[in-house]
Amino acid sequence: MAGERKTTRAFVKGRDKFRDRCAAENACCWLCGMSHIDYEAPYDDYKNDDRFQLDHVYPVSTHPEMQHDATNWRASAAGCNRERGNGDPHPPLGLLSRQWS
Repeated sequence: MAGERKTTRAFVKGRDKFRDRCAAENACCWLCGMSHIDYEAPYDDYKNDDRFQLDHVYPVSTHPEMQHDATNWRASAAGCNRERGNGDPHPPLGLLSRQWS
């Protein structure tokens, strides 16, 4: 089926490595530009909208061939990722004068 997610051991290993790299860099959410991602939260802490989620620039539902392509991965907060869905990211407001928390 088109757009079907295929989670393999290799994908999980790559995702975990990507998450660790993002946590070490304290990477900001690529969708909102804020540094509120909770890298310590478990992936299944569904009540925590700040927990880390791997987001795909090109959604898997429309570009299934890009699911395992690490160049398509970005760090996001779960709430921002959920709000985006499989649509385009909201346009940025512009350059921030400083990092707000």
